[in-house]
Amino acid sequence: MFQIRRSDERGHFDHGWLDTRHSFSFGDYNDRRFMGFRDLRVINEDRVRPGQGFGTHGHRDMEILSYVLEGGLAHKDSMGNGSVIVPGDLQYMSAGTGVRHSEFNASETEPVHFMQIWILPNAEGQPPRYDQKRFAPESTAGRLRLVASGSGADGSIAIRQDVNVYASRLDPGQTVTLTLPEGRHLWTQILRGDVDVNGRILAAGDGLAASNETDFRFAAGAAPAELLAFDLA
Repeated sequence: MFQIRRSDERGHFDHGWLDTRHSFSFGDYNDRRFMGFRDLRVINEDRVRPGQGFGTHGHRDMEILSYVLEGGLAHKDSMGNGSVIVPGDLQYMSAGTGVRHSEFNASETEPVHFMQIWILPNAEGQPPRYDQKRFAPESTAGRLRLVASGSGADGSIAIRQDVNVYASRLDPGQTVTLTLPEGRHLWTQILRGDVDVNGRILAAGDGLAASNETDFRFAAGAAPAELLAFDLA
């Protein structure tokens, strides 16, 4: 069973300093049809103007991933971490019992474009933690590269949930495949280009949920494509 979430159907807010699109209900955007998918709770596509950003604020009991598409994102948190993540980096923050952080565009002249992803943790009240890893472009080229997982396998970031997160960059016409065990579920988020997923054409910003399916084929269209795929319990 497949369900497609088209880009232009997402929640959209332009706050001037922030242009944001929500695949699932978030903040002032509420759509009872899209409250998340399995343990995947938030996929926000954010564009932040130069020198602007999210001031210090708090979270708890949430697994948070940030994936940059363009520009640089400056992070600071109450655990003492501070860094700038750029395309190819994946940042992870497990809010646990509570953490405060800020996220700002690191540039005074160029916008930053990134994906903010929230995943429900496997238990509440755990100590906060942070990780950040770089996945070079060649490591995601023409393949599905495991970048985050519950096990930390293959050099991926270990998160507190039974989920495997894959990143892939595809040349025009290039194809990759993924097979899931019975009983697992897939969410795919297209970041750039067009991708054919089992005969369904998805454009940048589109998402696809699949249940009761095990074999998936991702084929790029006429332009380079980039996607994230989530293997969920």
